[in-house]
Amino acid sequence: MFEVLEHAADVGFRAWGTNVRELFASAAEALVALAMQPDAIEVRERFELAADGDSLESLLVNWLSEVLYYIDGRGLAPGRFDVMELAHGHVSAVAWGEPRDGKRHPARLVVKGITYHQLKIEQTPERWICEVFVDV
Repeated sequence: MFEVLEHAADVGFRAWGTNVRELFASAAEALVALAMQPDAIEVRERFELAADGDSLESLLVNWLSEVLYYIDGRGLAPGRFDVMELAHGHVSAVAWGEPRDGKRHPARLVVKGITYHQLKIEQTPERWICEVFVDV
């Protein structure tokens, strides 16, 4: 539930969900799809993730930064995200995936960080939508 956004000098994505928890899960899946080829990820191991933020925007940036840390810092290939709790400036989730294998999960882009540049989160009558641009 996301699409890649093209911009003159940036790369980003638009993600959506029927509620905020689903939005955060979709945004994490979009980030994974920017960073690597997700098709071959086997969801066989469980990883717990959490982040805090003072606003919904900072919570989303910190959440995606945590996902990026698991991809790059811990060498994991997360394929599915189940957001368990999202309230009071805190998000906790379970990611399902496996250790990253360069042959099975080839890199697409080197994502250096999540930015606040043109960050947008909005609620419509049908769904929640976010737009996020990353530093590559």
